[in-house]
Amino acid sequence: MRLLRATLDNPRPVLISAAAAVLLAATVVTAVYLGGETQTRFREITTSWTRYSEDADQKGALISEIRGLLGYGGIIHNFKNYVLRQDGSYLTRLRRQLADFYGVVDGFERMELAEVERNSLREIRRTMETYEAKIPIAITAAAEGWPIEKTDQLVKVDDTAAIEALRAIEGYWRQRRQESTREIVGAVHEGDALIAFGYRFLFAFAFVALALYGLFYLLLRELYWTIGRLSRELIERMRAERAENKLSRAVEQSPATIVITDTDGRIEYVNRRFEQVTGYDRDEVLGRTPKFLQSGGTSPEEYAELRRLTGGGEEWRGVFRNVGRNGESYWAETTILPLKDADGTIRNFIGMGEDVTEKRKAREQVVKAQKMEAVGLLAGGIAHDFNNVLTTILGNAHLAHLDVEPESDVALAVEQIEIAAKRAQALVRQLLTFARRKPAEARRLDLRDAIDEVLRLLRASVPPTIEMTLEAPSQPVAVFADPTHLHQVLLNLSHNAVEAIGGRQGRLCFRLAIAEAPLRAGHETDEPPRLASIAELVVGDTGPGMPPEVVGRVFDPFFTTKPVGKGTGLGLTVVSTLVEEMGGTIGLDSAPGKGTRFTIRLPMVDAPDIDKKQVSEIKGGRERILVVDDEVDIVSVYRRLMMRLGYFVEAYTDPHTALAAFRSDPGRFDIVVSDLVMPEMNGEMIAREIWQVRPDCPVIICTGYRTRSLREWRHGALAVLDKPVDPSSLAETIRAMLDAPRSSAGDADDAAPAPDAATAAVD
Repeated sequence: MRLLRATLDNPRPVLISAAAAVLLAATVVTAVYLGGETQTRFREITTSWTRYSEDADQKGALISEIRGLLGYGGIIHNFKNYVLRQDGSYLTRLRRQLADFYGVVDGFERMELAEVERNSLREIRRTMETYEAKIPIAITAAAEGWPIEKTDQLVKVDDTAAIEALRAIEGYWRQRRQESTREIVGAVHEGDALIAFGYRFLFAFAFVALALYGLFYLLLRELYWTIGRLSRELIERMRAERAENKLSRAVEQSPATIVITDTDGRIEYVNRRFEQVTGYDRDEVLGRTPKFLQSGGTSPEEYAELRRLTGGGEEWRGVFRNVGRNGESYWAETTILPLKDADGTIRNFIGMGEDVTEKRKAREQVVKAQKMEAVGLLAGGIAHDFNNVLTTILGNAHLAHLDVEPESDVALAVEQIEIAAKRAQALVRQLLTFARRKPAEARRLDLRDAIDEVLRLLRASVPPTIEMTLEAPSQPVAVFADPTHLHQVLLNLSHNAVEAIGGRQGRLCFRLAIAEAPLRAGHETDEPPRLASIAELVVGDTGPGMPPEVVGRVFDPFFTTKPVGKGTGLGLTVVSTLVEEMGGTIGLDSAPGKGTRFTIRLPMVDAPDIDKKQVSEIKGGRERILVVDDEVDIVSVYRRLMMRLGYFVEAYTDPHTALAAFRSDPGRFDIVVSDLVMPEMNGEMIAREIWQVRPDCPVIICTGYRTRSLREWRHGALAVLDKPVDPSSLAETIRAMLDAPRSSAGDADDAAPAPDAATAAVD
């Protein structure tokens, strides 16, 4: 009571106590306030950080997956590739990616979403469902062989809204991420301000609560350091995240395949290019070694060298022939090097490869082209001289045949000489055709006649143990083709069949039929497709057949299974080339022990326009013929042939002397027969000189090597015969040109054509 009274009597202690109590209370309240505000800021940081780390990161990953499925190599890309290339591997990836897409979108929609996110996902899903609905149309187009333009119009999808929706959802995600970051940074800054305020306030009231100040000071200093550390970590993490995203994008979008393995060779990472090249998904290869890509083309010594270099910390460079998921091989130019820690310890190996398959194919094509050019140069070099020799052989054989007894041994020998010469002629034409040195001269002809001609030629050289049969329709089977080229095709296939049968008992069968094939329409129509007639010729034998590895290469240039000196490796290559030039196709069916069947399909033409060769007796005459050729043997053969037919012949081996004789009396000669390739003056120059003196004089040019049409320099009646010249064809051409009406040089185009386009062609 006394103390209380004294206190009341002396209010200073009360005031001091009250002031002290007020100051202490203010300090406590301030401390409580600062503590509460600090805790609130920490909760805001925690909440923002949680939302940033969980919600934003999860949505970001899902958005990244959606973009990957819609981007390059994704759903749209594979869909368009399947429409354009009709490759089933694209369809497989497309369906797998659609399933992944729906899984990602379903997972996204189960999260807490804003209206813009939900609407964007609906738009993207709707577009992908539209693509999925178009897949059956693309499959039907691929199966029925629709034109690409038609298919593209039917399956075309406007995906602009989906792309904009993806951009919208990405923009919203980035906005939310920025807002979370701003909230965290703002909370940190507010925390900094609260700390500074509390520091100043406590310093001012240090004389009231020094002990409390010390404790709060230590506490606040720890908080300040913690918040600063969090701020620095956040900034560093954001910087590292940006760098990691750049590196990840660079690796994923790299044009080279990238594989990272552990020190045991087990795959830990592959990029998107690896998936595209190999056809394997990364989930299928993780944990496996790259041995599943090996084709067996790399030697064990090379792999040992690889392990030695990389194990020693060095890089290895080389080229692998790998096998993709579809079983096809591809070539990869590869670099493998070790990934080391700061102390030099090897932790991983990284392999980077470039698909060089197309480059190697291009180099192989160049090599093949060089081989073909070499063959062309060789063929062009020998064609002229060799055909001159064959002309002499055929001409003398024809003359001998006229003087021998029919059915005699000598007649048989002469016939064999003619057959051998014609086979040599076919070989030269085969070389020229393969090297594209001999122009084609297609016309309408009956395929049955061509087969009959080949059979007549074969019967003189085929062993009697081989039976030859022909099945053909009674009506003409008209095609548009070069007769010589068609003859080459049939003769090559026949000789191959005869050689395959050998000396055994066997059968060579020709089966000719007329089939129908639908014409491809250029645009969509409700009318049923029109049908075109196709001539289908099957050349089959009962030989030993061929294994699959040979069947796959028979049309390759220079490939042959015959012993050295028995085959050139060009026969079937020429056959394939000629059939394609005729607008047809050739197929092969063969197996060991089951014989071989070649099926040729050629488009048919109208039968009434077939040029029929009229078989008649060779007619001669009493006209005078001027013969010019630099080969003495050929001049001699021509002269004797024409004289046997009653003609008067003047023959010269010097073109200048021949022209001088013609100019001295132009009316003395009724027709001129000249070689094309001669020294100093060729056949073209001789024809021009003759037509300048006498425009109506008919000229026959004989050539053993013709690389172009002679139509552009024709100014008068002209016929061109390919050497070796068949004597009967030469005689018929001479008679036809002499009998043809000639009014002036301007009517030269009406000159009588050569009777047999297989050996003569009027340009």
